[in-house]
Amino acid sequence: MKVAQIRGIAAYLPEGRLDNKELARVFSNWTEEKIKRKIGIVERPIAAEGETAVDLGVAACERLLSVGIVERDEIDFVVLCTQSPDYFLPTSACLIQRRLGLKTNCGAFDINLGCSGYVYGLGVCKGLIESGLARKVLFVTAETYSKYINEKDRATRPLFGDGATATLLEVAELDVVSSDVLSGASAIGPFEYGTDGSGANMLIVEAGASRTPSTPETSVAYADSQAGYRSRDQLFMNGAGIFTFSINVVPPLVRRCEKIASDADVTIDAYVFHQANRFMLDRLREECGDLDESKYFNNILTRGNTVSSSIPIAVIDAVRDGMIKPRSCALLVGFGVGLSWGAGFVRFPDNFQVVPLED
Repeated sequence: MKVAQIRGIAAYLPEGRLDNKELARVFSNWTEEKIKRKIGIVERPIAAEGETAVDLGVAACERLLSVGIVERDEIDFVVLCTQSPDYFLPTSACLIQRRLGLKTNCGAFDINLGCSGYVYGLGVCKGLIESGLARKVLFVTAETYSKYINEKDRATRPLFGDGATATLLEVAELDVVSSDVLSGASAIGPFEYGTDGSGANMLIVEAGASRTPSTPETSVAYADSQAGYRSRDQLFMNGAGIFTFSINVVPPLVRRCEKIASDADVTIDAYVFHQANRFMLDRLREECGDLDESKYFNNILTRGNTVSSSIPIAVIDAVRDGMIKPRSCALLVGFGVGLSWGAGFVRFPDNFQVVPLED
């Protein structure tokens, strides 16, 4: 039986850093310790001026290619998940194909999705492989949300960091009698997905595209209803609304996935959630039934919320910390902008490899 498996993951974080000392300087009545206590972050990687999501994505891919787990001419598809593309068009994945020097009979396309994007992208890449359209897929996540954020915005600037990851998925033979790949030695899935577009305005850059083109008026900054400060060209987040949505959606999603695992007689070795902020992660752990802290990963302290890159970066760090090992079964859970959510299982193979980040 042919299945898709994750062969390796690498990440790249830009050199720039935004620490709590700088935020405390900008925001009155905030201290470094208060920011850390409230959201669990002490610094965030920030892309330099002129450094784009494609730049970060190419750097992550080069780090993955450097360890020799795949040759460039073996890659059949590039799938990029980003909400901060270099251009409206062409497709940013095409730019990555060119800069990496991949073959021209390599497919390439973008997915415009945020916090749940890694889980969605894994499902797409699994489909490409298990349908026979590709044998090796390079799945890239890359975000530079900082470029959408007003430096005086209390609601978003303390949360988001920039970063990129590259995940190699490849075809593998799975020796199982049934179609229940969750029980196999290496597999991806099953998945659960959901969408509620009625909450699209909770996390949005309102102006700049076709619905609301940018004008001199949309670039004027103002104080919004969420104690933030931004223009319509910049990122708006309804923090309370996103929190309520997450608390309502994620725990039942996790419970459904746990039942799937239980019915397959599979133990979940690690829970890797989208790294939104420390307060939300702690509350979700409780609401999901006080998940075992030794299996519940949190690495937001020096990473920040890197949107679609947060889950694969967390996987890299979980391998470093020994939580994820070959043959570990992890439940990956993404949720946020859209509104969208998704969860899926990953069984890591014996030859799974990560490229550690240097802190």
